[in-house]
Amino acid sequence: MRIPVSILDLAPILRGESATSSIAASVALAQRAEKHGYRRVWYAEHHNMPSIASSATSVLIAHVGAHTRSIRLGAGGVMLPNHSPLTIAEQFGTLDAMYPGRIDLGLGRAPGSDQNTMYALRRNPDSADRFPQDVLELQGYLAGETRVAGVDAIPGKGSDVPLYVLGSSMFGATLAAALGLPYAFASHFAPQMLQPAVAAYRREFRPSRQLAEPYVIAGVNVVAADTDEEAHANLGAVKRNLAIGLFGRGQTLSDEQADQLLAQGAGTHVTSMLTHTAVGTRAEVGEYLDRFLKTADADELIVAHQAPTTEARLRSVTLLAEALEDLGA
Repeated sequence: MRIPVSILDLAPILRGESATSSIAASVALAQRAEKHGYRRVWYAEHHNMPSIASSATSVLIAHVGAHTRSIRLGAGGVMLPNHSPLTIAEQFGTLDAMYPGRIDLGLGRAPGSDQNTMYALRRNPDSADRFPQDVLELQGYLAGETRVAGVDAIPGKGSDVPLYVLGSSMFGATLAAALGLPYAFASHFAPQMLQPAVAAYRREFRPSRQLAEPYVIAGVNVVAADTDEEAHANLGAVKRNLAIGLFGRGQTLSDEQADQLLAQGAGTHVTSMLTHTAVGTRAEVGEYLDRFLKTADADELIVAHQAPTTEARLRSVTLLAEALEDLGA
């Protein structure tokens, strides 16, 4: 049986490029993923990050949906404490009405931003504490079983857009298990708790109307290229971009300055984030993912294709698909 493989697209704004080119690249990536049989493409909500163009997640999904035909699209995820559950139910109910049977809704409780941005979003600092209740309220709107008397999501009511709980800690694992929802672990950037969180989720899972058995999606980075040398060169560029994005925000830095950041301590953080990364040729990334699937005890992999150019990222999408065919995955 083929193991489902999906893509997490952060809609990166590459160095020297614009949000317009980033969004065009996301369309091209989704089209390439659809062509090669990936199951879904998800977009993550981030704010005030110069290198990421997926802040208006539902708008981006709508645009990509208009340029694809069958691949599932969704949020990986919406940071629910930034929004009212009714607003998200309406947005994703609208998406489901536009693209029936193709929309997913992954939910996280992190701000996806810093303290000043939280203020600009008018987010209450305590709003994350209501995350479990907000998930249930949102679920009620989408199921047509509102928890707020006299209030329905139109569109959205009765759409049953599938929900996924995203996380990188035990909190998300236990919540997903208690609610009987699929669990997506962010091991592509926060690898530390992957195995204990997945084990707890599987152990504590309670069946629900949406899901009879536990279902785990694990994140992993992929840097695939035609040669090993090119793949590692691309990885070096990715590390520089991460260092600039995390520690040089708002600055235009050269490769030499980025290398200095990596040498001065950023490198340890970036290397930790990229713990689960498949780097190399088609065969090498395929073998890595085969091993990672067992390590993560996952039912599906969601990969973040990392590359310094759009062309290299699209090539990585193709090479991984070919690798999985080679493995008979």
